[in-house]
Amino acid sequence: MRILLINGNTSPATTEKGAAEARRIAGPDVEIVPVTADFGAGLILTRADNVLAAHAMMVALAKHHKGCDAVVIAVSTDTGLGALREISPIPVVGMTEAALLTACMMGGKFGMIVFDRRAEPVFREVVASHGLTDRMAALKVIDMTVADFADPTRIADLTVAAAKSLASEHGADSVIVTGGTMAGVAHKLQEQIPVPLIDGISCAVLHAITLARLAFPKPSIGSFVAQPIERPKGLDPELVEFIGRASNRE
Repeated sequence: MRILLINGNTSPATTEKGAAEARRIAGPDVEIVPVTADFGAGLILTRADNVLAAHAMMVALAKHHKGCDAVVIAVSTDTGLGALREISPIPVVGMTEAALLTACMMGGKFGMIVFDRRAEPVFREVVASHGLTDRMAALKVIDMTVADFADPTRIADLTVAAAKSLASEHGADSVIVTGGTMAGVAHKLQEQIPVPLIDGISCAVLHAITLARLAFPKPSIGSFVAQPIERPKGLDPELVEFIGRASNRE
């Protein structure tokens, strides 16, 4: 089985962090195919960043989907999830979507840790888009700069403190650690946290494997049937062709 892991920002280092965690959780029988966006933001935080990244991710899907069995969106704002799911011939899973649903399966309410104040409203909107606002105990922001992420000890200490606070002070029964740059951190810190610490990449990879093995057919009616682009102009020809083929699939 091959899982296409698409990082919607332009940072190869972030892609490799996600790929490393994906390989750890998937095991030797699953090949992880990591892809970094060709254009867009180096760090996705705002709604504008997400719009740019969604376009880049659609192009990446068109160019790299062949031979893959499922797709993981390795962006914690689930950038382009609906659009990719609409045009993709294989299952698509968002990393925060997977983390949220996993937290719900653990029971009770979940907490969420976000690492930039500018991204807080975007993450609240992601939670709301899945109808899970009432299941969220609280959201804590650790306002980090890019330079701060160069200090893994500082990141770990702040994450542990935030997770413990969400559990003890806000009643979170599990805690989601957001951010593609944080891939694998939850696994390393779990022993210090009294509730499940949930990583979006690992959850998304396992959910993607499940959907690939279930082998559900692509819907032939409804809102996730692809439609051709009307009078395309200035778009990547491979993307236009890909969507055209998707709209003609039975």
